Amino acid sequence: MAYITSSDEEKVEIVNIKSLETRVKERMEAQGNKGAFGYIRGGSEDEWTMAENTTAFNHKKIVPRVLRGVDSADLSTSVLGINLKTPIIQAPVAAQGLAHMKGEVDTAKAMAEVGSLFSISTYGSTSVEEAAAVAPGAPQFFQLYMSKDDHFNEFLLKKAVEAGVKAIILTADSTLGGYREEDVINHFQFPLPMPNLAAFSESDGTGKGIGEIYAAAKQGLVLEDIQKIKAITGLPVLVKGIQSPDDALLAIEAGADGIWVSNHGGRQLDGGPASFDVLPAIAKAVNKRVPVIFDSGVRRGEHVFKALASGADLVAVGRPVLYGLNLGGALGVQSVFEHLNKELSITMQLAGTKTIDEIKNTALID
Repeated sequence: MAYITSSDEEKVEIVNIKSLETRVKERMEAQGNKGAFGYIRGGSEDEWTMAENTTAFNHKKIVPRVLRGVDSADLSTSVLGINLKTPIIQAPVAAQGLAHMKGEVDTAKAMAEVGSLFSISTYGSTSVEEAAAVAPGAPQFFQLYMSKDDHFNEFLLKKAVEAGVKAIILTADSTLGGYREEDVINHFQFPLPMPNLAAFSESDGTGKGIGEIYAAAKQGLVLEDIQKIKAITGLPVLVKGIQSPDDALLAIEAGADGIWVSNHGGRQLDGGPASFDVLPAIAKAVNKRVPVIFDSGVRRGEHVFKALASGADLVAVGRPVLYGLNLGGALGVQSVFEHLNKELSITMQLAGTKTIDEIKNTALID
């Protein structure tokens, strides 16, 4: 059984990832961080789409194959020429300092240790160069929230290139914040600075609400922005927030090097489909021309398996990373991934699949 040991030496047994949320809620509220927990956990409006993200995995079933000589599972895979020990990666999450004082620094360390991918947000509590410095040689991506200010975008992107990131994630589904009622009730404002903002402007985001942060975002994103980013960086661009096969095709035609299927964990448009429900059609449209990354609602190794079997090349998790971070820093994040890897390995063997490629060739049933 996996455990997370917190900074006060409390030992938290990981029975499953979902159970960590309650522990983190109790811990953060006891520390007077109710608003921070609400920001991390919450979704938009009635949180229907957020709940559907996890429920939707029950819409498909795994048919186990037996007598296939599978005595172990190999989780290794690769994307964009990057070798990984697991197909489970970290989704970019803003302001990780809300969960733990070392924030993205500890997450970056953990992802390097588990042999996976770390992604840092424009709105991170850590600068892109600081996160890169704590895990030299480990692959990292930079998530760009495009600003209305082209000079700021160029400044950020050049910083990311200098830090050695391997790809840029263009967030396309979050040009303004969803209506998150927990933030309204708690009057939530960011208590910590965002160094990537502070390096260019007078405001570092401290004391601002999510609406004020998004006020600087470019709300009229267009397909041409993909080429602008590529011209500045010379790096692959992954378009995150794709929920329509048509948008996937248009993004690829415009030069996207990867499609990231996501509804932002149910934090943006409520009433939209679960991310998993749109994945198969998008993957079919992409037809292996570029990698497909998937997130939203993943809480089990079984969910990872089903996403891979439905066309994803990598599967990302967001909130569980912050839960592990809060409970145990870098080791807590590492423990979350070790637990998910364990569940995935068990699912793979019981399903009769030894490798990630074999999962991808597995047909699920309704």
